[in-house]
Amino acid sequence: MTILIEKPELVSQSDCQIHVDESKELVLDGGFPVPKSLSGEGFLAPEVNSFGNSFRDYNAESERQKSVEEFYKQQHVNQTYDFVQKMKEEYSKLNRMEMSIWECCELLNEVVDDSDPDLDEPQIQHLLQSAEAIRKDYPNEDWLHLTALIHDLGKVLLLPKFGGLPQWAVVGDTFPLGCAFDEANIHHRYFKENPDYNNPSYNTKNGIYWDGCGLDNVTISWGHDDYMYLVAKENGTTLPSAGLFIIRYHSLYPLHKEEAYMQFVNDEDKENLKWLRIFNKYDLYSKSKVAVDVEKVKPYYLSLIEKYFPAKLKW
Repeated sequence: MTILIEKPELVSQSDCQIHVDESKELVLDGGFPVPKSLSGEGFLAPEVNSFGNSFRDYNAESERQKSVEEFYKQQHVNQTYDFVQKMKEEYSKLNRMEMSIWECCELLNEVVDDSDPDLDEPQIQHLLQSAEAIRKDYPNEDWLHLTALIHDLGKVLLLPKFGGLPQWAVVGDTFPLGCAFDEANIHHRYFKENPDYNNPSYNTKNGIYWDGCGLDNVTISWGHDDYMYLVAKENGTTLPSAGLFIIRYHSLYPLHKEEAYMQFVNDEDKENLKWLRIFNKYDLYSKSKVAVDVEKVKPYYLSLIEKYFPAKLKW
């Protein structure tokens, strides 16, 4: 089944900058308040996260920041090209369990992401906050609402029944392997301890890749993004390619935020990046301490799951 979606206009990163007017707010049907401008035109980002710091501020002084930096040290040292190949071989078996998408959403109540400097709440709230904010601004793009709901489901890799992988193997910003580590990566200095750092096959700008090779041909650090992409694809989802692209690369901040590694993208990647950059605004800035009313929005998202996925999936 092929689903056609209208591509958004390509905008630069500077055009995506958004401002907040604290005098107005909109409450979505899930109980999540979204700041609005006086003109009422769409979702606007708050200036600070739930800890009172700027979003994705990896230098702010706090206990949370210290744990985040330690996380990135472990990730940058341990994520190697060979490690990713082993993870793909192991988890492509999809032999952990069978369950529905919603059952997996509920499992995320047990997960907190140690790499996130903006939130320490259970992940299901972040999923619903993102989805509800997108639903308000893009009411006709139901595939995008569902993509927002499921984009982080791969974080179940942290749970014992999925192998209990360490945080550095599941969450955090992702990055290409098999080529030089670009300085756009957060806490870049820790890559010097990565075994791939001095490998002559991997330490040039393109490494083992070539200009325009396409992100499909680039090995990205292992984590929840690639795992959920694998689960969705192998279980026959009918989400459009843009949805799968968002799931697979939403943590690839060095590329879609800093525009590093852009030499690898092809024409299809460029089209899908338009949607990823739209999605990222909601993924990043809709994090809040205010909970969504899960039972109120559940019927809507169950209908989308039924539309785009089988009843049970292999994980």
